[in-house]
Order: sequence, then structure tokens, then C-alpha cells
Amino acid sequence: MSPKSIPPFRRRRLGRRIRELREGARMTLEVAAKALDMNRFTLARLESGANKMDVHLARSMMDVYDCYDSELLDEVRKAVPPGWWTQYGIRDRGYIDMETEASHVREFSVINVPGLLQTEEYTRSLLAAGPAAWTDEQLANHVRARRVRQRRLVDVDFPLHYQAVIDEAVLHRQVGGRALMAAQCAHIVARAQLPTVDLRVVPFGAGAHVGMDGAFIVLGFPEGEDHDIAYIAYPTGLRISSGSVKSPKLG
Repeated sequence: MSPKSIPPFRRRRLGRRIRELREGARMTLEVAAKALDMNRFTLARLESGANKMDVHLARSMMDVYDCYDSELLDEVRKAVPPGWWTQYGIRDRGYIDMETEASHVREFSVINVPGLLQTEEYTRSLLAAGPAAWTDEQLANHVRARRVRQRRLVDVDFPLHYQAVIDEAVLHRQVGGRALMAAQCAHIVARAQLPTVDLRVVPFGAGAHVGMDGAFIVLGFPEGEDHDIAYIAYPTGLRISSGSVKSPKLG
């Protein structure tokens, strides 16, 4: 699944809420769409988060469904502005969008130091070695954006609780050279002292384990209605699954 095909997380959450309003009014898609002067397909896309909402349409829906919801209007206002990452020239509508709304992240990495634990130098060296042909400015912007994401680990108002499991191989791969990697390992140790971070390493001596098939991330959200989301990226795309997600036991 391409990131461009994934509706932003806030829009998906908003779509679920307007669907719940319609269902609470006991109206079918066809009946509700006719009352709102739109076709069934357009309303279905709004409820899936594929189409953008605006405050005027939200008010019309509340009139039709005979249910006023001030929190819904706030959700619409939050969903309209572009994500913070767009100021860095990043058009990601997948992972960054979800992580921004998440309260908990569980990650297993078998190759790289996870992004939330990387130093700027490690990030720059890693991205420069990737397949993307970025300009110096684009590379710098991606590094800055990653630093913004990392601030959530020490944010007072909305901290990100992060549990990372990394394979020992990650610590031995000398990305950027021996000196850079020594600084990166020291940074990992320092980050592991944060109350929001739970870091574990799967040693070589553990032998074969289920995580050897590849890296994955599971995101949890503060709203009870939002299911955990599993995120798996691979060279030709990505996969996102929502529902009751359980991380496999490693060792």
C-alpha cells in the first residue's frame, strides 16, 4: 500500500465519528446521502476518511442526524490543517501521521537503530546511503523532522511511550564509521534512561526468533475506540493492519 493511498489518521478517526452519528440516527448511507444532497459514494468516502470534511458539512450532518456534537467540530478543525511534517517538504500520509497521534509505540528493528533513538549524524549517514536521490536541503529537512519526532519522548503534555526491541546486529553495523557508531551507542544508552523508553536487545546467543522475518512497529492510541495499528515497511511499499494487535515474544 502506498502512503499516498492512506487517508490521514485524523481524517480516518473523524470519518468513524460521522459514521457513528449516522448509525445512531438509524439512517442508511443512501438515505443520509440524499438528505445531505450528495451521492452514496461521496458519503462513504467521507466516512472512510478518504475525502476531506469541513465545518459547514459537519454542521449539516448534525442537523440531518439531529445530534449536536461540539467535539466533532473540534475534530474537523484539527483535521483540516496540513501535518507539521509538511513544513519540511515531507508528504508522508502514513507513518508520521499515525505516530503523531499515538501515545504508545512498540518497535522491533533487525537492521537499523530505530529512528526515535538515532543521533543526527547516524540519521544523515543512513539516509544518504538510501535509494532516494535527495538534495542536501531535502536530506537536512528529513533529519530535522526526525528530531521533531524524537521530542515526543520528553514532551510533558503528550509524551510518547516507546518500547524498542533491537537485534544485537544493529549495534555492530558501523553506519558512518566506528566513531559515529560509538557516539550512537552512547546516545542509545542515554535515551534508555528516560522514563518513557523501554529498550531491550536480542543477543546473538538467543539464536533464531520470530523477529528475524523483519522489522515492524505497533502503534497504540489514547482514544479507546482507536485500535492498535501494525506498520510494516518494505522496499516496494508498506502494510498497515488495524485491530487487536499482539507483538510476538522475542526470546
